[in-house]
Amino acid sequence: MLSPQWLDELRMRTTLSAVIGRTLRLTKAGREFKACCPFHNEKTPSFYVNDEKGFYHCFGCEAHGDAIRWLTDQRGMPFMDAVKELAAEAGMEVPAPDPRAAQRAEKRASLHDVTAAAQEWFEGNLRGAEGAQARQYLGRRGFSDATIREFGLGYAPEDRQALKRALSRFEEPMLIEAGMRIRIDDPGSGSRAGNEPYDRFRGRLMLPIHDTRGRVIAFGGRILDSEANPKAPKYLNSPDTPLFDKGRTLYNLHRAAPAARQSGRIIVVEGYMDAIALANAGIGEAVAPLGTALTENQIELLWRQVERPILCFDGDNAGQRAAMRAISRALPMLRPGHSLSIVRLPAGLDPDDLLREQGVGALEDLLARPASLLDTLWEFEKSYAPLDSPEEKAGLKARLLDHVDSIQHPDIRALYKRELLERFSAFAFPPRAPREFRPRGEWKKGGIRQPAPTLSPDARDSLTRAMKGGARDAFTRAVIAGLVKFPDQILRHEDALSDLARRDQNVGPALDSLLEAAETLDLSAQSTISLERGLPAPPEKAHFAFLDEGTDPGDAREDLAEAVSLLVERPALESALAEATARFERDPEGSIAEQARLRERLLALNERLKRFGRRKAAADGESDA
Repeated sequence: MLSPQWLDELRMRTTLSAVIGRTLRLTKAGREFKACCPFHNEKTPSFYVNDEKGFYHCFGCEAHGDAIRWLTDQRGMPFMDAVKELAAEAGMEVPAPDPRAAQRAEKRASLHDVTAAAQEWFEGNLRGAEGAQARQYLGRRGFSDATIREFGLGYAPEDRQALKRALSRFEEPMLIEAGMRIRIDDPGSGSRAGNEPYDRFRGRLMLPIHDTRGRVIAFGGRILDSEANPKAPKYLNSPDTPLFDKGRTLYNLHRAAPAARQSGRIIVVEGYMDAIALANAGIGEAVAPLGTALTENQIELLWRQVERPILCFDGDNAGQRAAMRAISRALPMLRPGHSLSIVRLPAGLDPDDLLREQGVGALEDLLARPASLLDTLWEFEKSYAPLDSPEEKAGLKARLLDHVDSIQHPDIRALYKRELLERFSAFAFPPRAPREFRPRGEWKKGGIRQPAPTLSPDARDSLTRAMKGGARDAFTRAVIAGLVKFPDQILRHEDALSDLARRDQNVGPALDSLLEAAETLDLSAQSTISLERGLPAPPEKAHFAFLDEGTDPGDAREDLAEAVSLLVERPALESALAEATARFERDPEGSIAEQARLRERLLALNERLKRFGRRKAAADGESDA
């Protein structure tokens, strides 16, 4: 037997008008489609198809049903054949028969009866004498009567046994399984009521949680008097039950989905009170996770509505961390056309605060210009920690590349890597102010021809020694050769290269010679460094893209920039590791922790160096083929 949840998923993935439109000519009528009813003879159309609600209805003969019912009633297909056809089109697998499924489905139907009855009782309490405090709270929040009715808000009294008495027609185990009552398993719990189960929600404003078909499956409760109950949680949700899985449910989705199809956007806020506040202000396409970080399943639910949901979390640090957790969950799932947008609210404000203080216009202005996922990722990591030293800047790059590595789609991963590395290079190696050009060459027609700077004999010797083996490895020698080939990149990386020259005495003189020669370059004329006898060629295994003659100059410079960054990062980490080791006697615990962290970063750096080489080797193999 198929579960109701699986059938609901199938209906949600099926566009009803597309199914019916194969055998019946439909005409657009506002948000619906209309046609002459196929189940009885008529001349004036009274048969309507509603994709948002997922059903068809004839006002003439009362024919009514969903996509499955259409295939069974209009085309005469057996139920399972209809299900298999729709599932194949939706890309879903039909579950294997389960002899226990019928029993579980019957139990779920019964639990729906429990939650529906509880919802009706909570609503009645809000309207009664006991609900006065809750009504006052809603009045202070500015919620209209229409909003209160639409969202089915209610009240749970303080009495620990009130719900059991009100829902006495249901047995105790059913109330517990639906999440409405709590069983005390510990005989020595010290409860005032002994071991008797008690109501989960007491003294709280109650908010029903619905599934995609609009059925009540769980509840959220907000405390009204936090001073009287300082240890009680502000918000309390139902536990996971056969009806409710909080990681697969979005609050208000059954209302927000139709609104999102009209507006083309869906907004994710942190809490259900924020979603209600937005609806109260006329923004109906808002949903909220239920007490947890946004999950992968919830992101998929959002992507079924729109390709770029908008995260609108609070403007405090906790809200920004929640946004980053959602981004981290989304990165491995990114696919063409699907991403997240992020709105950063003013510091200290949640959506409800912004609406009350500045009005709906201020929120709409923010929603109209959200930041991209990539922009938010860059800004968060850039502001995550100080970036005053080379080690700290190297840490920023490592964090960015860790995020990039989590992206599964190869094209998106490559584009993110290129964009983030370009931003990092612009930040870590900003262009220097233009230097005053002092002509000292010979006059030719069209202006002064600047001669290429020639290295001094000592400078040429230091470069030769580095290229013959003074440098620590082939990678270092390749970078030096790349800087000679593209000397306009030397000053771009001046600070990093100066720091490397100070740390590595083997290549220090060679780098100092290049920096000195670059001071006299005419970058506007793309002049080069003159080498009377040339330099020894790097070994074959060091032939990277920036040294190949066939590489596009722009791509070669970008590849060289990444190589310089990797080259500089390694001695910086090694130096930091040496300093941490030297602190062992003064601070053994801190020294060990810092050494472990730095060794882990060195391992990651060495792996990136290997990948850099493998990438080039693979490119060479493709070109040879």
